[in-house]
Amino acid sequence: MTDRIPLLIDTDPGVDDAWALLMAFASPHHEVLGLTISAGNVGLAHTVRNALKLCEIAKADVPVFPGCAVPLVFPADDAAYVHGRDGFGDTGYLAPARRAEAEHAALAMIRLSHAHPGLLLVCLGPLTNLALALRLDPTLPSRVGRLLVMGGAVTGQGNTSASAEFNLGFDPEAAHIVFEAFESFDLVDWELVLRHGLPHAEVEAWLAAGTPKAAFYRAISRRTREWSEDRRGSLWHCADGLAMAAALEPEAATGWQHRAIEVETGGRFARGATIVDWTGRTGRPAKARILAGLDPARLHHWLRLALA
Repeated sequence: MTDRIPLLIDTDPGVDDAWALLMAFASPHHEVLGLTISAGNVGLAHTVRNALKLCEIAKADVPVFPGCAVPLVFPADDAAYVHGRDGFGDTGYLAPARRAEAEHAALAMIRLSHAHPGLLLVCLGPLTNLALALRLDPTLPSRVGRLLVMGGAVTGQGNTSASAEFNLGFDPEAAHIVFEAFESFDLVDWELVLRHGLPHAEVEAWLAAGTPKAAFYRAISRRTREWSEDRRGSLWHCADGLAMAAALEPEAATGWQHRAIEVETGGRFARGATIVDWTGRTGRPAKARILAGLDPARLHHWLRLALA
């Protein structure tokens, strides 16, 4: 028996996903049940391969379940221009020795929720896998103890378009299905990420730790860090790392705001935008618990622990 919290991670690795996964693997309080993988940052073949490689580097015996290769309805552009064509900086790393599971990610979500009722579900990428699982089994939310989503831009300052954040903008229909299905969920949005930037020099010092994990992450993130420094200045932003820290240590939060939210699935200019009812005009239930801040010292602790 273990008293560790069962943790299931839905992800599309991705450079910042990689740091978040290393954080989860390093947590003494959580048992990672599996990684369910979608397309997003890059195509599914790459995101699955990246997940397997990261498990290998971290010596984490965690099953990897391939999921949805495309959004539910409309095609979407990936983020290879940030993460590299392979999602891991085009370093040409040696292929992982282990293969992915045969079970589809959506089916794995349902099965694991039955085996581990009350599990923590953390979604770091587009919500396509979870939406499909909900269509297959609408009772799934009753077996999820806590859902935390990295996504959205709660005042409309997006990173994919003028108003949309990447994860929700990649598959807005999936996000709509998820947000309708759950009675409550935690949201870590892009604008909060911008308020928790990390100095590039500090990150570089952490990545010089001399461990295999630090060396691997330093290599796969170099292209993305250079892109970020050129376009965003002196701070590096690890969106999925921030979300994972909030998932692993809820006590590190400095505040939450409960609001009703919608995801725009149409619109000429605002598809994928997160519409937050800040003033209670709609009368809809305030399902979303939006993270308002995280203790920087605790964020730094988790980021460094991941590389140890």
